[in-house]
Amino acid sequence: MEKIKIGVIGGSGIYEIDGVKVIDEILPETPWGKPSDKITIADVQGVKTAFLPRHGKGHFIIPHEVNSRANIAALKMTGVEEIIAFSAVGSLKEEVKPLDFALPNQIIDRTKMRPGTFFGNGIVAHISFPDPFCERIHEIILPAAQKLGIKIHTKETVVCIEGPSFSTRAESHMYRSWGGTLINMSALPEAKLAREAEICYAMICMATDYDCWKEDEEHVSLEMLIGNLNENAARAKALLKEILPHMSQARTCACKEAIKNAIFTAPEKQDPEQKAKLKAIFPDYF
Repeated sequence: MEKIKIGVIGGSGIYEIDGVKVIDEILPETPWGKPSDKITIADVQGVKTAFLPRHGKGHFIIPHEVNSRANIAALKMTGVEEIIAFSAVGSLKEEVKPLDFALPNQIIDRTKMRPGTFFGNGIVAHISFPDPFCERIHEIILPAAQKLGIKIHTKETVVCIEGPSFSTRAESHMYRSWGGTLINMSALPEAKLAREAEICYAMICMATDYDCWKEDEEHVSLEMLIGNLNENAARAKALLKEILPHMSQARTCACKEAIKNAIFTAPEKQDPEQKAKLKAIFPDYF
C-alpha cells in the first residue's frame, strides 16, 4: 500500500477523528504482536494520516498493558515518519491549569513493567535520548495552537508513572520537588521507541486536573476527568486539523538517523531470529 508518512496516536478521550474521510482500516501484524486497535487511514484536510487509539476504541487497555512496541512498529511499517501523540495529564504546576495544553520537552521515568526497546535478545543498541521530543514538530504545533486561541505551555517536564492508579499526595509533592510539571502514564516507552524507530515524535499534553498536590482543589475523580477529557478532545481534534497540513516537511532533525551509529553488536554475533524481527522496521540496517 501507499506509504503514509504522518501518524497520530490518540490518548484518553481521543479514539477517532471526527468529520474526516476514512480511506481504509488496517491491522498490521508486527514481530511484536498487533497494535492496540485498527489503524485508520484518513484524509484530514487533504493530508493522508494513520490514526491509532493508544488504549483502543472504547478504552479497554490500561497503560502498562499497551503494546507500545507493536504500536510504533505498526506505524513504522505503514510508512510513518512523524507522530503527533496526545495524552491526558495531571498538572503539577499552578500555572498549567486544567484544560490548558502543554508541550513537554523532558521526561522523568517512573514506569516499572514495560518493555522499553526493540533491542535485546542478542542485539545491543544504545540510542541518544537527551531531548525526548522533536523540537522541529513543536515549531509547527505552537503557532497552530496560538491561532486557535488554545492556551499552550512549552518546555515542561512530564513525569511518566506506571499507573493505573493516580499518585499519592507524597508522590505528587515529590515529583514537584524534582521539577516535574506534568504527570501521565503514556509518554514512555512510546517516545523512546519512536526515537529508536527513527520517527519524529511530539506529545501534546492536555491538562485535566491538578493531580493531588493542590489541597485547595477538588481531588481527582472520574467525573472530573471525563468532563475535562471531553472538552479537551474537541479542541485537540480542531488543533490536529490545523497542524497536519504543515507536516511532512524536510526532516532536518537528528530523529531520522537515531539508530545509525547506535548498534553495538558485531554482525557475526547478532542473533538471527532477533535480526529477522528488527529487519521489519530497520531494513536499512539489517
